Amino acid sequence: MARTLFVPRQRGFTLVELVMVIVILGIVGGMVAVFMRAPIEAYFASGRRAALTDVADTAVRRMSRDLRKALPNSIRTSTVHGSDTCLEFIPTRTGARYREQDRVASDGKGLDFSTPNNTFNMLGRNADWSADQQIRTNDLIAVYNLGITGANAYNGDNVARVSTLAADASGGSEETTITLAAATQFPLESGTKRFHVVPVEENVVAYVCTGNTLRRFATPGLTAGTAPLFTSSTTSYCGSAAQLATAPVIANNLSSCAFTYNGSDLQRNGLVQISLGITSDGESVNLFHQIHVNNTP
Repeated sequence: MARTLFVPRQRGFTLVELVMVIVILGIVGGMVAVFMRAPIEAYFASGRRAALTDVADTAVRRMSRDLRKALPNSIRTSTVHGSDTCLEFIPTRTGARYREQDRVASDGKGLDFSTPNNTFNMLGRNADWSADQQIRTNDLIAVYNLGITGANAYNGDNVARVSTLAADASGGSEETTITLAAATQFPLESGTKRFHVVPVEENVVAYVCTGNTLRRFATPGLTAGTAPLFTSSTTSYCGSAAQLATAPVIANNLSSCAFTYNGSDLQRNGLVQISLGITSDGESVNLFHQIHVNNTP
């Protein structure tokens, strides 16, 4: 007897069923996307805000490092080029103490405030300091800067240019002889017998908010002649518009910028307040920072 082979019927999806599945998956996917959209957008928005905050924080920290090395009573604010906000100050490389009296009568080792000095001794050896703090030729010596008439570094009242430095180990002491480019009579003696050193490569540093950028502009000192750079306290060192256009950018996309300095009414301390607003890609951050500065001359 012949056998009949069983051939199973082949089954599959009809076009209608396939279309229905696609429609259902689309509806489910749309619902899921609606719920996921908000947290995803929040994640990317927080990332953009964090990036802007990092830019602002880096800028104010850079300014803080510079301002803490400012010559006492040299910080000032102004408005330049119509609407640009400027914060300027005289930076220092280091500080040291000067010999108050001659080791031997009339040997010129002490700093005499009653007569012009060509040389005086610094306590300590300059060569022993780290390279970034060593006093260099053409640096400026500033003694007891009060920021007032007669003791204002911007007027050149109490600054002198360094001509040469040499180790002085006479008498068994370790001191450095500083020779000035011109005989200078400093107006006021420091109560702590110390002086500050202004670097020749940057006699004045200015932070300027111009347009939507924060820029750092540095005015180098004179490297020839005997006169210091400073001649008048009314001179602005915030740079011309052309100079600022090529100055290093510290922060971009500024929406607001303000500098406030409270120090003229304080004897030993000053307070710099910095307010920066940065806007980018629809996100905005505002950062307010206060910097304490020591105005003890």
